[in-house]
Amino acid sequence: MESNTSLQQQLLEAGVHFGHLRKKWNPKMLPYIYAEKKGIHIIDLNKTVDCLQETAQALKGIAKSGRKIMFVGTKKQAKEIVTECARRVGMPYVTERWLGGMLTNFNTVRKSVKKMQSIEKMLTDGSFDSITKKERLQLSRDREKMDKVLGGIAQLGRVPTALFIVDIGHEHIALSEAKRLGITTFGMVDTNCDPNKVDYPVPANDDATKSIAIIANYVTAAIAEGLAERQAERSEESEEEDDNADKSLKFAVEDDEERAARRGGGAGAKAAPKRRVASPGGGGRRPATKR
Repeated sequence: MESNTSLQQQLLEAGVHFGHLRKKWNPKMLPYIYAEKKGIHIIDLNKTVDCLQETAQALKGIAKSGRKIMFVGTKKQAKEIVTECARRVGMPYVTERWLGGMLTNFNTVRKSVKKMQSIEKMLTDGSFDSITKKERLQLSRDREKMDKVLGGIAQLGRVPTALFIVDIGHEHIALSEAKRLGITTFGMVDTNCDPNKVDYPVPANDDATKSIAIIANYVTAAIAEGLAERQAERSEESEEEDDNADKSLKFAVEDDEERAARRGGGAGAKAAPKRRVASPGGGGRRPATKR
């Protein structure tokens, strides 16, 4: 309970509770609104804490399973925060511009990423030494442009499992593409948005830098925790496999020694075979009698 109170206090200090003007509100946000003050809606931080913890738990589970979570925040206030958080946990991110079809036409986007990586490789390994300076300069500019938009998803080999979105109204294209593909969505939802459009809404001020930072850092910490648990489990499994391999080797050596001993004992028995003696009442051959 104390941790919840502490988190609620931090959210309050960061201004997470400030919503939009009443005239801009979305009626579907009513369950998450605490009151109205000077024409501005105030978000209920108790609901924010509950939603944030539920979101963090779900994201932790996804990270623990080894799947990818894409961070999306192209607003000016969110760019640096989202980039820093995503890089901290090694997740893909989009902070410059959402390209139409980035998810629904992922194969084409991957081709652009490969082209960018190919140009980068050729610029560094000296493959372009034979071309003119002007052509080299043009290729460098092309690579910079592509890196600006696609750099955050350069290491993404397939469509991510989840999206964490800052301002679902601003990132409506990303949200609609995720919904079309059945990707789980998490998002900061202000009082002017529909919380039913995301699977895990977090009612919060999505315009203030401090508000975005505290929410993004909280979910990033949960993702990092999930990744750490995954690493710990893999280490344990690796140790168990090593122990099992050692035991198997030990048993194999003992088995070989036992077989060798048996073979040695068998050779001695062949050298001095025992004589068979017929017992009086046994099944041996009866002696011939005189008539």
